[in-house]
Amino acid sequence: MAVAQFPEFRLGKVLATSFTGTLSERYGEALERIPVPSRLADWLEIHGLAVDFCSHSQLDHARELRESIHAAATAVANQDPLPSSAVQVINDCSIQGRASAILTPEGKREWRLASASVEDALSVVAADAISLLAGEREGKISLCASPTCRAAFFDTSRGHTRRWCDMNTCGNREKKARFLANKRNRSSLSD
Repeated sequence: MAVAQFPEFRLGKVLATSFTGTLSERYGEALERIPVPSRLADWLEIHGLAVDFCSHSQLDHARELRESIHAAATAVANQDPLPSSAVQVINDCSIQGRASAILTPEGKREWRLASASVEDALSVVAADAISLLAGEREGKISLCASPTCRAAFFDTSRGHTRRWCDMNTCGNREKKARFLANKRNRSSLSD
């Protein structure tokens, strides 16, 4: 039996925007990084939110939360009003689960789920999104400058001038495209 190959996760430092990154290239050839329930469980486990089981309906619910977070983050980045439907989904997910923040001996915050349910895990993602969207953290929600990506990310750079969701993917690809275009323009001028 062949083992299914799935696209790698693009892991960020901020839970909510990392979650929205499970769908990349939204305006190009979209790449779904959680195509099956087991991949959602994998992503949650990587982020310290291990669940026992994930159904197709829970995956659909998670994708609805992901898209609501992305819609709300896009609105914040564009200084537009928050979409009421996105706010409703985020709030509903936040209150449906039961999770507690705990302090580790190393002085870090970890989440302890009341049960190993997807709903509990998604409530943590929703709470993280609320914290970002409400402006409770030092930084700025921005959108990737790549026209095919437009992923939401949390910019904590000194002047909040970061342009790419990930320099190693979108930033590198855009800089390479600009370099090649300039090279073509220079060669056509010399002809």
